[in-house]
Amino acid sequence: MAPSPVHPRPRLATWLAACLLAVLVFGLAAPLTPVARAQDAPAAGDDKGGGGGAAPPADQPAGEKMPNPVVHIITSVGWVFGFILLFVSIALVALIVLLLMELRMTSAIPPGFVEDFTDTVNKRRFKEAYEMSKEDGSFLARVLTAAMPRLQYGIDDAREAAFNLVENIKSGKDQLVTYLATIGTLGPLLGLVGTVWGMIKSFMVLAKPGASPDPAKLAEGISHALSVTLLGIGLSVPAIFFHAFFRNRLTRMSMETASVADELLTQMYHNSKKPAPAAVAAVAATAEPAPAVATVAAIKPK
Repeated sequence: MAPSPVHPRPRLATWLAACLLAVLVFGLAAPLTPVARAQDAPAAGDDKGGGGGAAPPADQPAGEKMPNPVVHIITSVGWVFGFILLFVSIALVALIVLLLMELRMTSAIPPGFVEDFTDTVNKRRFKEAYEMSKEDGSFLARVLTAAMPRLQYGIDDAREAAFNLVENIKSGKDQLVTYLATIGTLGPLLGLVGTVWGMIKSFMVLAKPGASPDPAKLAEGISHALSVTLLGIGLSVPAIFFHAFFRNRLTRMSMETASVADELLTQMYHNSKKPAPAAVAAVAATAEPAPAVATVAAIKPK
């Protein structure tokens, strides 16, 4: 089977754009804690006259505010686990954006290309149809480019070449989808590692001899354990969902591409078997025309 031409895809630019989008999303998620705390702090003289502020709860000291849960989780994770989880989050968002752009039915089977290709084949301009599919970078065009030169050996040989290339392209895209399953598996494992590390920190505080354990230090270790676990599970949920979503979409897209390619190849093969209109008009006055299959045989990959 003749190898299909390689159509360069702007994957690098797409990947960089997705990473930039992920950085912006997670950058906006970090609140401006100094500004928020400055606004929350009561200004001097605001409580003059006994009006304006609500009294703090009985079990909460005056002048203290409840911490923001998002800020508390981010600060409890720490630098090491925070960097790892941020990197995995950026990779997850980049993969989702990249697959959303690549696994589109209109991109795999462009309606305009199908109409132009069918019209060109019906006009028996097979060489032009081959050049049209060769210049197009869609999933369907790549399959047709690999299968059309095999029509001279029969429709079965062309179908086999088309189906082989469909499986080849599908396996290449399936590698990207598999990374989503990997992230979905790594998320809870990273959370488990953070849980164990936080428990170790808490028990180190309890193991100090000759002094009562500091509740703040104990709470710090437990908070670290729970925060990393929460973020790890939070990563795995969208990763598992999009893994199933893109796997189903890839299967459907491959089946649709193989079906449309088979229809177009069959139409092209039967049109090549019909005599040209000029040959029909001249058959009575000249020698018998050359076989129509020769027009298909003229298609040769460069």
